[in-house]
Amino acid sequence: MENGQKIKIAMFSTQDNDVLYFNQANPEGKYEIDYFEEQLNPDTASLAAGHDAVCAFTNDIINGEVASRLVSEGVRTVALRCAGYNNVDLDATHGVLPIANVPNYSPYSVAEHAIAMLLTSVRRIHKAYNRTREFNFDLDDLVGFELHGKTIGVIGTGKIGKKFIDICNGFGMNVIAYDKYPDEASSIHYVSLDELFRNSDIISIHCPLTEETEHIINKDSIAIMKPGVIIINTSRGGLIDSDELVEGLINKKIGAACLDVYEDESNVFFHDLSNHIMRDEILARLLSMPNVIITSHQAYLTDEALRNIANTTLNNIEQLLSTGHSENEL
Repeated sequence: MENGQKIKIAMFSTQDNDVLYFNQANPEGKYEIDYFEEQLNPDTASLAAGHDAVCAFTNDIINGEVASRLVSEGVRTVALRCAGYNNVDLDATHGVLPIANVPNYSPYSVAEHAIAMLLTSVRRIHKAYNRTREFNFDLDDLVGFELHGKTIGVIGTGKIGKKFIDICNGFGMNVIAYDKYPDEASSIHYVSLDELFRNSDIISIHCPLTEETEHIINKDSIAIMKPGVIIINTSRGGLIDSDELVEGLINKKIGAACLDVYEDESNVFFHDLSNHIMRDEILARLLSMPNVIITSHQAYLTDEALRNIANTTLNNIEQLLSTGHSENEL
């Protein structure tokens, strides 16, 4: 911006952590950030009036209508403070509004969270924690199993998938993987998707949500999986058909599920609904199952990742506004 003028940013879907880390990344007050709790959609886009840029999050809607409304309000660019962009209609926004994301905030945070959920599930740590808080130190029904020697199938071998594989190798697991674009220079043992489904004791998903990968876990894929398979998803909820997941858990084809994402999470995750009735019947059923662990899209939530997200997002905005391009432009 010219003459020391501050860059005005409208941030949507704001949480307390966003305010803390973006303020830390803005010590000299170069950016004037207005924080809105509302999600970005056609009805709320007018809140961005008079701002140079919009900062959006995972469940904000950025389609052609929203992009046009933002432009009409004077917005010149959008910066996602996340890696995934399945909520962005790139065809409709191309040439209308430049958009950038944060592709590499911290692959370790998500990979470690996936392993944490897996260990919690297979060693019954969540049950033991609740039990001992009530001074019940009985060990009945707490028998787990070792990860060593188990076959884990990893779908998606990008930066997060590779870090997850590194951790699994450290546990002595047998890792097989599927990726549409395999890294031939790596030592990863790639197999077909059907082979991965048939041979894995545990399946962990680390791929983006696209038309091709939507419901990659579905009725047909579940049917060929091993009985008792454990499914981990820290990527995007739409990768799993939730109805079929519930059915698989009920008939015990699926032994357990560890979910940090959910396909209809938009109006649930990031909100305190403790005083409300859960209206999502599928999510309510999943939460009622003792072999399901759900966290509310927090796999990225580490100090290191949040610092990287804030710094990269602000840098993306400055690049796009000053040059019209960013290294992270979509």
